[in-house]
Amino acid sequence: MNAQQTTSTMGSARNRRSSYGQRRDSNVVEIKNARRLMNSRTVERVAEARLPTDFGEFRILGYRALNSNEEFVVLVQGELRKDRPTLVRVHSQCLTGDVFGSTKCDCGQQLRKAMELIEREGSGAIVYQQQEGRGIGIINKIRAYALQDQGADTIEANEKLGLAVDLRSYEQCAEILRHLGVNSVRLMSNNPEKIRALEEMGLKVVERVSLVTVPTDAARSYLRTKKEKLGHLLEIV
Repeated sequence: MNAQQTTSTMGSARNRRSSYGQRRDSNVVEIKNARRLMNSRTVERVAEARLPTDFGEFRILGYRALNSNEEFVVLVQGELRKDRPTLVRVHSQCLTGDVFGSTKCDCGQQLRKAMELIEREGSGAIVYQQQEGRGIGIINKIRAYALQDQGADTIEANEKLGLAVDLRSYEQCAEILRHLGVNSVRLMSNNPEKIRALEEMGLKVVERVSLVTVPTDAARSYLRTKKEKLGHLLEIV
């Protein structure tokens, strides 16, 4: 091996060590941040009542963030035990779908399906977070709808408004689940980001329960965008 090859090899080794060191340092920081978040207390339970529904009787719990003005609603049915995985849905508020029955998305259908599966299981929890429109708020969501009417997909519409594609975070949802005594979950979701976020907060996701509903004609483009651009696990579009 000549001097030039030796220098090149040594340089490559230094680069590999440097790259490895950067990855190791990054992993250490992520682990420390996760532990800090796991041990922090940023939400408190402030209300509780019974809630009879079309899907059986739930307990409805109200949580309030201690570091923002966000509030969370949690539906719980049956006994949540630390020694067995809990059927869980983390659901982001969708006023248009959950309340008004919009067929542009599958959110309302997913929420009702989750309640149905919990009723069938006999126990489970839904954490309902107020992060409308992937965190952009209802007014901006309506503005995005107008751009979608002109041909933009959901991601393009957000970008045209100068907004991020997805502003949601799930740390406090995980904290609420831990407060309820949940250690491991069977997560009802098609979104791999939710799986990653809960696992980073120390919850064990032992199973992903597919939450696929029959798509309406109005929702097909929306679902295809989630699958192709956001990596959602959707088999039927």
